[in-house]
Amino acid sequence: MRLLSNPYRRRWIGWGLLVAAFFLVSLHRSSTAVLSGELMRAFDTTATSLGLLHSSFFYLYAAFQVPAGLLTDRYGARATAATGTAVMSAGAVAFGLASTYSVAFGGRVLVGLGASVLFVAALRFCANWFRPDEFGTMTGATFSVGILGGLAATTPLAVAISRLGWRGSMVGLGVAGLAAAVGILLVSHDSPADAGLEPIDDVPDRPDVTDAATLKRYVSDAVREPETWLLGIMLFFMTGIGITIFGLWGIPYLVQTHGISVTEASVYLLVGNVGGMIGPTAFGWLSDRWGQRTGLIVFSTVVFGLTWAVFAAFGTVPLFLVGAIFLFSRVLRGGVPLAFTVIKERHPEGASGTVIGIVNTMGWIGAAVFPVVLGAALDAYWTGDTVNGTRVYTELGYRVAFAIAAAAGLLAAACAILLHVRTRAERPLETGTDLEQPTD
Repeated sequence: MRLLSNPYRRRWIGWGLLVAAFFLVSLHRSSTAVLSGELMRAFDTTATSLGLLHSSFFYLYAAFQVPAGLLTDRYGARATAATGTAVMSAGAVAFGLASTYSVAFGGRVLVGLGASVLFVAALRFCANWFRPDEFGTMTGATFSVGILGGLAATTPLAVAISRLGWRGSMVGLGVAGLAAAVGILLVSHDSPADAGLEPIDDVPDRPDVTDAATLKRYVSDAVREPETWLLGIMLFFMTGIGITIFGLWGIPYLVQTHGISVTEASVYLLVGNVGGMIGPTAFGWLSDRWGQRTGLIVFSTVVFGLTWAVFAAFGTVPLFLVGAIFLFSRVLRGGVPLAFTVIKERHPEGASGTVIGIVNTMGWIGAAVFPVVLGAALDAYWTGDTVNGTRVYTELGYRVAFAIAAAAGLLAAACAILLHVRTRAERPLETGTDLEQPTD
């Protein structure tokens, strides 16, 4: 088939299958916002317990980011992604069929374990199939498809749950994931050469896999570099807060402060996710055209902190402003995924999966920490009432939670500014070697 024998077309099919699996990752990751009421009723949970169930996805997800990078660089993106997608999907089926809180917890942990490899594997695939001056755009596009998964976890998932029930919806997602795993195994080869195709113009020769001793050196080099920690700590705050609000507490906030239904509240998160789809691709394209990465990251982190400061200051924000803030702030925060391009460009090509996994680990540790932190803050302001089995929290409680989010944004911006100052004299890399060091 000519479609598969042409490397320029084949790369889009291979990437499409990988990001289809990553779409499911983001859907699972954000699903508890819509599921929160159902899960509280099914397992009789408090906000803290629900926060633990939500964050259980991130325990192994965070812990396996570095191993995910090592596995991807050592064994290739195709084998790693196919296996991870299958494990994630098995966990989704277990979660959907769970009869107790502990079984649901275990199923969601398994979802997180399998999902942990997919973002890194998708970017490793892009490094092998796309030019260096396309990598920022492809990083943004990959991230945008993930946001599309978050979008699907709002109104579309709410509608599916109303028709199929939450258990049937989760099992259906598991079956779809197993189909994606088969497609990745058949089509998403690690490089044109691995697929038996001609090389793509201007894509540097790089190893499909890297030996263990070299990977050990890559890890050592990365953890000794201050820029790695600045990027990772920034992602700790940005990812942790973003996932917690859009993936868990955003819908309860709108339902309880504005008196609207879960389905109606999910529309506002859907609008925000539309902005989240546009922003990363647009910022990635701009960064590839301008050769500018860190300045765009600084801008996005500042917007992030200001967004939550508005909600902390005013509490109940009019709904039309909620939609506008969610939409435009998420467009303007699209520079954050450039963190992965920055870390990739600072290291040799064979290290791309490993170094991306290192900074991604810190981001997902934040996603495991902040659901519990914000859940505990809300429990401190529980009114003592429940509605249909769901706890009701005060407006002040939500303002405190948003104040925590705004403070996290401020710290993320400080990391981004320091990164920009340290790297302003460096030129964007094409090969990951021979960094020009900044002058004092």
